[in-house]
Amino acid sequence: MERINKLTEGRNLLWESSRMILPEHKEKIRSRRDEARRGGRRERPALDEQQRERVQAALAWSLERGRPIRLELYGPYGNETVEGVVEEARPDRGRIRVGGRWIDAADIVGAAYDGDGG
Repeated sequence: MERINKLTEGRNLLWESSRMILPEHKEKIRSRRDEARRGGRRERPALDEQQRERVQAALAWSLERGRPIRLELYGPYGNETVEGVVEEARPDRGRIRVGGRWIDAADIVGAAYDGDGG
């Protein structure tokens, strides 16, 4: 009769190929499991055509006039707000530079600006 334990092939599928786990990895596994239980990660929202046009208009306005805008960026655990002037746009790469920081256009979920204002 075969003796079955946690090292028996096929019985310990999660750690089958690894017998040692670093403490940092163990902590990361636990934190991901806890996040999954709490429902912490959020899905990226899909923008409709009108929202995309508003974002594009705000980006173009800032780039043309050198005026600051406020962008809302998607984050899996909460959105982030960035304010600044659009310095460069790279549509071929789907990126823009605001305040010296490159931002993926796909991460932009909202944009606001003060209008022409004179």
